[in-house]
Amino acid sequence: MTRLAGGVVLVTAHDEEEDPAGAGAGMTATSFLSVSLDPPLVLVSVRTGSRMADILDRQELWAASLLAEGQHALAGRFAMKGRLSDRLIFRETPHDVGEHTGAPLPHGALASVECRTEQRVVAGDHTLHIGRVLATRLPATADGPLLYSRGRYGTLG
Repeated sequence: MTRLAGGVVLVTAHDEEEDPAGAGAGMTATSFLSVSLDPPLVLVSVRTGSRMADILDRQELWAASLLAEGQHALAGRFAMKGRLSDRLIFRETPHDVGEHTGAPLPHGALASVECRTEQRVVAGDHTLHIGRVLATRLPATADGPLLYSRGRYGTLG
């Protein structure tokens, strides 16, 4: 499956237990998709038992931001293993705070969706978090999407 190129998203949530100062938590994901237009639903797949899965199990509100082609360093930072304090806390990442979720929305993203969890489905070693879209943010940009395939970030160009 590493040969399948996927768009890169940053899944974020405000989690008082993880970060009492309210800076938020985030995780890079490539298993993200639209499920339904009516009602508007999206899905993100998160490894069961991971720190972010624990946060999403506690929090009903979260966001997903579609990263732009120039954001590979941001994607890499939040994909790091073993440095949880660096990848989960949003203190040094420029962002806005979601109006509906309180989740960090990183600057420069192609789009962001704020969601409320509708359903969680355990599938093998992952949990599928299905969220109802509460709001979208579509900043004006000419950038293309950041892609991931075969262990590397890439672009359409």
